[in-house]
Amino acid sequence: MNHDDESELFNRLEADMNTPTEPDPVGDVVDLDKARSARAESADPTTDRSPDTTPDRPDSESGGESADPTARVMVDGPAEAGPGFMGRIVVAKRRAIVPAWLRSGKEFQTAAKWAAGHYGHLAGYHALRSPYYAARLTFQAPAGAAKFVGGSMRWVADREGEPVRLAAVRREDAGEYLKLSRQRDGRVRLRTLVVTLSLFVGIGVALAIYVLAPGWLQALSLGALLMALGSAGTQADAPVITRAVEMTKAPKLTSDIVLRALGAIGISAISQAQSKGRDGFTFTAPITRDGPGWRAEGDLPYGVTVTDVIDKRDKLASGLRRPLGCVWPEAVPDEHTGRLVLWVGDQDMSTARKPKWPLLTSGTVDLFNPIAYGTDQRGRWVDITLMYIAGVIGAIPRMGKTFLLRLLLLIAALDPRAELHTYDMKGTGDLDPVGSAVSHRHAAGDDDESIDYALADWRALREELRRRVKVIRSLPRDICPENKVTSALADKRSLGLHPIVIAVDECQVLFEHPKHGGEFEEIATDLVKRGPATGIVFLAATQRPDAKSLPTGISANASARWCLKVMGQTENDMVLGTSAYKRGIRATMFAWGDKGIHYFIGEGSDARIVAATYIDGPGADLIAARARKQREAAGRLTGYALGETPDTTTAPSFDLLRDILAVTPEKEPRPWNDVTVDRLAELRPDTYGPWAELEPAERAAHLTTLLKPYGISTGQVGRRINGKTVNRTGFTRAHLTNKVAERDGKRDVS
Repeated sequence: MNHDDESELFNRLEADMNTPTEPDPVGDVVDLDKARSARAESADPTTDRSPDTTPDRPDSESGGESADPTARVMVDGPAEAGPGFMGRIVVAKRRAIVPAWLRSGKEFQTAAKWAAGHYGHLAGYHALRSPYYAARLTFQAPAGAAKFVGGSMRWVADREGEPVRLAAVRREDAGEYLKLSRQRDGRVRLRTLVVTLSLFVGIGVALAIYVLAPGWLQALSLGALLMALGSAGTQADAPVITRAVEMTKAPKLTSDIVLRALGAIGISAISQAQSKGRDGFTFTAPITRDGPGWRAEGDLPYGVTVTDVIDKRDKLASGLRRPLGCVWPEAVPDEHTGRLVLWVGDQDMSTARKPKWPLLTSGTVDLFNPIAYGTDQRGRWVDITLMYIAGVIGAIPRMGKTFLLRLLLLIAALDPRAELHTYDMKGTGDLDPVGSAVSHRHAAGDDDESIDYALADWRALREELRRRVKVIRSLPRDICPENKVTSALADKRSLGLHPIVIAVDECQVLFEHPKHGGEFEEIATDLVKRGPATGIVFLAATQRPDAKSLPTGISANASARWCLKVMGQTENDMVLGTSAYKRGIRATMFAWGDKGIHYFIGEGSDARIVAATYIDGPGADLIAARARKQREAAGRLTGYALGETPDTTTAPSFDLLRDILAVTPEKEPRPWNDVTVDRLAELRPDTYGPWAELEPAERAAHLTTLLKPYGISTGQVGRRINGKTVNRTGFTRAHLTNKVAERDGKRDVS
């Protein structure tokens, strides 16, 4: 034993003796030679560090730490971890055997119509010009005959080998020249024989046709000969047959182009990977044609998300050398956030020719079934079912928001059963084609008369909602098994469960109205929440998608959302839903020229980019006129379209703020919300009665929501009852009084 080992052993024994420990019931004898060998092996970097499970290593059995603190711990196991072969097969994604356009009847019809139209156009174009083609070819036949004879003579004389023979002469290589000359002589003899035999056969066939063939065969043979000679005489810069269709030539998308573009957008992780010789993007599938464009799919580097690429869409388009409207990076919903699908179209989506809308010139609609209203980037139709939804449309001005709302109303108008209530609060008359032709109620502008008209109608709609709820509840289970309106129930006029479509353009005018904004919001929220099951559809459009113009009670319950270009994350998420911006659904990426292009969320699927069908004013008039004739034939034309003016004088007229002041005594400066709701229900049972049926906490929260648009805040109000302090939600009556005075322009309001 050397001195170093003895010193280390004594130090350890001294430390163990100074450390108080519990008596060990079982003592183990340690072999010092084996312990030294183990320490020497752990210090040797070439030694295998796999766990030792022999009895000589008690620490490995007990799970304790290794005796050597410098020993490395193996994190990854030696064998491959994860699912086996069968496990990977079970979760593997199978690519479709039959293309999507063959599985869908609509897409197959669209493709068949396109093919028939395309080739029909080609046939008609060339058939009309065929006499001109024949004349041109006949005129060029002599030149073609000269080219044919001259080419034949050059072939017989082996003129193609002449440069090689001349090169041998310049080199004065007699042997090679004699060899090439003998080869030429053999070729000339053989080719002369072939030409001679062909000449005799040709003359014989020509004489036989002239003597024996009927006249039509002679004309056909002569015409074929002239066409062939004329084609041979055509000059390269003056083709006889012109193109019937000018095809857009887009460059093929290749892996090199994709990698170059991704490396140029300024994402550091991709640039660093490419600077080290790696691709910076891993393709998970071959680049293929996908509709009128190319599709590339792959994984971005670790830590890079698809949203990072979407934010730099303009730079990506520059790297691809394609127009911005052709480049559409997308996330894959079922994959990780680094899986990118890049679709590059042949043409700009905003300028590409769209297929004809199926309802443009004919057809009716059943609102309970999907209806095509626009196309995606690949030119495929996208459907919308207007029943059982509430919808929100948001965009900055001049991006096509009102045209999209009018398109949806035209679809609804083509269902003769649907009752339309249209409100153009901008007042420019964009909804007049629908309103004048078929709407049951219609108003345009933000004047007091239009506001009162809308308020009376909305109050009536709330009562209609309550009536429908009672009717649905009273129907037998076999007739209404799902407790909601169906197409069959809508057909029964006696039930009065026909579809009702309410559309408001620039809805912020109503919701921010200083006097009636709270009531408009309260009614709209109720219609949005309970209306879809009763056959009532509510559509709101605004160019200011914020919390005031689009109350959260409406936006949070809208199942269909259309978002055209917006300027920021807040507006984006107000329309498309919370955290949509973080998930890469960003309507901020649309360019100013992308009019009518929007994100659509609905129909039970993820967000899709859609270009709405463009219907101009005259086109909307024609479609609305057709819808009016259908309604007249069905006997369902009512209301405004018939020139009827509703009687608003008998409609209940009340003011929420003044009603609260009426039921709140002046000696009660800070009343509780739930108590105020009970008092309002006693004042107007028909209007406020349903509020009183809520739980106390719900009544208080409901009144808080209604007071918020007026700028009246609520808070905890404490009172002593039976010696105890009770806190409930309440408001300050003085604040309410001041708001009413400011609104009505009066100095004092009792």
